[in-house]
Amino acid sequence: MTIKNLEPRLASVGGIPIARLLPNKGNQPIGAWCFLDHAGPAEFGDDELGMQVGRHPHINLQTFSWMLNGEVLHKDSLGNEQVITKNQVNVMTAGTGLTQGISHTEQSVFPDTGGSPDAARGLSMVQLWIALPTDQKIKRSFHHYPKLPTWREGGAEMILTTGSYVSVTGEHYQAPTIQYSKMIGIDVRFLEDSDVTLNLEHGFEYGILVTEGQIESEGKVCEKDQLFRFHDSDVANNRSIRLSAKKGTRLMFIGGEPLNNKVLLWWNFVADNKQELEQSIIDWNNGHERFGEVDSMMKRLPSPKLPKGFKG
Repeated sequence: MTIKNLEPRLASVGGIPIARLLPNKGNQPIGAWCFLDHAGPAEFGDDELGMQVGRHPHINLQTFSWMLNGEVLHKDSLGNEQVITKNQVNVMTAGTGLTQGISHTEQSVFPDTGGSPDAARGLSMVQLWIALPTDQKIKRSFHHYPKLPTWREGGAEMILTTGSYVSVTGEHYQAPTIQYSKMIGIDVRFLEDSDVTLNLEHGFEYGILVTEGQIESEGKVCEKDQLFRFHDSDVANNRSIRLSAKKGTRLMFIGGEPLNNKVLLWWNFVADNKQELEQSIIDWNNGHERFGEVDSMMKRLPSPKLPKGFKG
């Protein structure tokens, strides 16, 4: 199996370290997974607000938030308000086409600001975007998933965050998470020094993000905030991948079938053509009703213009 090891683009936003793995140096999405950030880990002082992401829009995508530590309040233009805490998933669907879109805010909450009594004054989360198939008419929606299939396999705990999966022992698991294309996401946490085997599906592209520790596979090492990437052509003759890691290592395993449409990204927008990106920038910056309003006093973030030379 040919594994590509991708380095992150590192940044700091409001004191929170961000490791961006997708998009990455011209590499295409992994299935429909087109954006991947690991935010944190970060610890906040008593006078710090934590993560504060003002009002911003999305089109033709789903935001997929997987919490590792801390709590975040989500508010959106559909009127949803939801606190997400560790080992939970939020999925917000922006809908497809130029008549749809959604906007939202995200902010850290603590015991004294709307979080649970034991909310950590810190943050670690995996933020992903899922590109929607633009040949489908998909409506806006928001879903919160507090309970997901969880099981132990060998020396590791696994949580199926989305999709369907058959383990090496033959057990079948199905996540309730809403999907519009075939994909999978599994959080794997090593409870002891051990090896874990993950089954693969023919036709899928795959990636493995290490959020804590490091893993070894096929003679390669993937460190924290790096991404293993391997393609469907590799999977044809390899129906599983074996990972070795020390106790405390944690990773996010993602995969999916490639979409039939082109996936273009600019700022917080995804589209299959340049013209739709340009129109959505104009609509958002001019307060078009397609993006609605969010019940929040947080700052409204303007969209930057598409750069000259952007290839559609």
